Amino acid sequence: MLNSNSFGGIFDQSATVSQIEQITTETSDPNFWNDAENARKKTALKATLEKELKKWGDIDTAYEEVELLIDLAKEEDDESVKSEIDIALSGLRRSLNRLTIETLFVGEVDFNNAIVTIHPGAGGTESQDWAQMLSRMYLRWVERKGFEVETLDFLPGDEAGIKSMTLLIKGPYAYGYLKSEAGVHRLVRISPFDANKRRHTSFASIFVSPEVSDDSELEIDEKDLRIDVFRASGAGGQHVNKTSSAIRITHIPTNIVTQCQNERSQLQNKRVAMAVLKSRLFEVEQKKKEAAMSKMTSEKKEIGWGSQIRSYVFQPYQMVKDHRTGMEKGNVSAVMDGDIDLFVEGYLRWRK
Repeated sequence: MLNSNSFGGIFDQSATVSQIEQITTETSDPNFWNDAENARKKTALKATLEKELKKWGDIDTAYEEVELLIDLAKEEDDESVKSEIDIALSGLRRSLNRLTIETLFVGEVDFNNAIVTIHPGAGGTESQDWAQMLSRMYLRWVERKGFEVETLDFLPGDEAGIKSMTLLIKGPYAYGYLKSEAGVHRLVRISPFDANKRRHTSFASIFVSPEVSDDSELEIDEKDLRIDVFRASGAGGQHVNKTSSAIRITHIPTNIVTQCQNERSQLQNKRVAMAVLKSRLFEVEQKKKEAAMSKMTSEKKEIGWGSQIRSYVFQPYQMVKDHRTGMEKGNVSAVMDGDIDLFVEGYLRWRK
């Protein structure tokens, strides 16, 4: 059986077992259930810890199986056993790498679902097309992870691309992974919208915040909100609603704006817009607590030169580079197809 020192002490199994046992002892007290909210949090924590413990238990089992195969190969000198060892080791490395990354998630909401909002920068159709390319990249990444996605809001571009999109990404540690993507993303390419085939630079911003439950402690004062109602519309002015059901909410103290026009009723749109606003405000509070760059939580930062976190160069050469970590990848097509784990994991290690 592996112990906490087997892989550099990255997971302390004994401490986790102690936590589970402590919560189990607390739940046996009849008074424990008098505080429903505390009971819910403690039982949810216990379930999470048990899942984590099982993951590392599975690693232990896989490790022991590899050891047995190695012993068998030594005894019988069987080439077929050696190929089994290679396959088993490859699977063990993948599982261990995934769990090692999860040990970097130390934020209290890293396990939560993520709300991702994409906005194009200045530049009209060119930047709106870039925003749509980024949305496709994240949707392909979601498929690779086996996560679920729900479109909370979508506003198409005038000719191509999107003016804005808000996605709810559902999966374990979705926010922990995707918080690395928050910031300005820069594109350099020969524009398909330029008849003279000139090289263009475009920008789009990504905002990521954790989904928070309705019963979270965050309270929003109605007096701080400005709510605008308007008619939803699709591309080219089509599909215009006959009633004003779309909702735009502005939180006046922070100037954070959220909107929704996807749902059928004004009430449903307001509910979704408020959920996104609550998520954004929660992220603001988290940044304040961490004494991080609070300006990154507003829309005021210019989406343009000097503020990008990552550059995607299609011409004159091919390269994707993260300016925070220095991580680079020459296969731009793979990145645009959702292969962004190099940058996501690189950011987590760099931030740690």
